[in-house]
Amino acid sequence: MPNRCLVRGSINIDEFFHVHDIVRPGETISSSGLEKRAGGKGANQAVAVARAGAAVDLVAAVGNDGLWVRELLMRSQVNVDSVAVVDDSTGRAIIQLSQEGENSIILFKGANYSAVHKENPPTMHPEVTHILLQNEIPFADTLAQLESSSHPSLPRPIATIFNPSPMPTAEELRILPWKNLTWLVVNEGEAEDLSAALTFDSSIVRPPPNDAPYASMSAYPVVMRLAQCIPTTNIVCTLGGAGVLAHVPALEGAPVYLPAAVLEAVRDTTGAGDCFTGYMVDGLMKLGEAALTRESLTAILKRSVQAAGMCVERRGAMESIPAGHEVDARLALR
Repeated sequence: MPNRCLVRGSINIDEFFHVHDIVRPGETISSSGLEKRAGGKGANQAVAVARAGAAVDLVAAVGNDGLWVRELLMRSQVNVDSVAVVDDSTGRAIIQLSQEGENSIILFKGANYSAVHKENPPTMHPEVTHILLQNEIPFADTLAQLESSSHPSLPRPIATIFNPSPMPTAEELRILPWKNLTWLVVNEGEAEDLSAALTFDSSIVRPPPNDAPYASMSAYPVVMRLAQCIPTTNIVCTLGGAGVLAHVPALEGAPVYLPAAVLEAVRDTTGAGDCFTGYMVDGLMKLGEAALTRESLTAILKRSVQAAGMCVERRGAMESIPAGHEVDARLALR
């Protein structure tokens, strides 16, 4: 059977304010430009899955002011049959974008917190093999999706991927059904927050190996602490310009590490994490029922890191996500 991804997530209209430096508390600054673009972690990651080459359905909601975003998603090969149109305003992201490409983001929930999908739950496509979640929708909806992934009526197991951004509360993290979560995708700061919210026995956390690249890597002990808290979940920790670190319990030895892609320029980091996650999910889907090995995981992460690097070279979030053939062409040159 073919593989298919269900993304239950957010759709936002991103409002970019171009600034010299990100504003400090108590400071008033002027922006040199304002742009409105399509965004939202759910929408961005769904587009990344589609551009990487996989079939994807998005379950989300927009207001009438976001119909153009729904149309854009459809043109990006995302199935939008379950993107509802509601009376609320479409979600917003207010983004400060500095000249160095760094960003600061404020979210407005809007239609992302509509109850439309509770009142009329969409039917899951029978070919769905992966469910991808973030944290820009009600946490109860995320829990419901994780619980549904292990329903005995399903024709085959469903892999679940959670990118908890923005970070849930400590109470929410403690009630998350971690046994139902296959993959956790976090950055180093999120990994630290998670390991602080959950409990672990520090006496059995192994120190990093003495060989490079782990010896001086601050993320290594963080990921190992987190791995003890959620021992059945695979953990992928993105490290920005330092690359990515992945801990998979079924693979023996040290975590898999890959350096970041070599960049031509840094223009905008806004969509890089979503691009990475979507490409990673595409790689897992293409793996199918084959067993995950260190070699196959390395190949998946290498393509994902390259895609995220190309995303950083371009302005915007959704529109900066490269197509799969562009990523493969760049990899062929390395």
